[in-house]
Amino acid sequence: MAMLDIEYRYSAEPPSDLDIRRKSVKEMENYIRSLVLEMQMADISVGFKMIKKDDLDRNTVLINGKTVNQILNGLQLVMLEPDEDSCGCNSPSKPITNIGRSELDWNDEHIEDISDVLMKNAIAKMYADMEADRIM
Repeated sequence: MAMLDIEYRYSAEPPSDLDIRRKSVKEMENYIRSLVLEMQMADISVGFKMIKKDDLDRNTVLINGKTVNQILNGLQLVMLEPDEDSCGCNSPSKPITNIGRSELDWNDEHIEDISDVLMKNAIAKMYADMEADRIM
């Protein structure tokens, strides 16, 4: 079974004057921990470490030694349009939380701004690559 190792390396709090999704290191830690918990509940082997490094030029997340930017580089991600049958018309409506901001839009200079869609795609890509390597 593939093992994912996720590291959140940080040197400082993200700038408070930016419009980013997670405003602090603690908020980013909580976000990653909830992703790790989801994966563990799905029986995926995953570990998580937070590492404070004073010599970093910017905060970053590594998955099995690769940064999220490296993993996402070269992937073509598109948001799918919902089918008529899956429009959710028969289910209760959900509040709109991020008006005007695409899930594919993020300030890649600040990992704390990464969207859930992009983070989960990076994790899925690394997991799929590891599984492919294991099978071969």
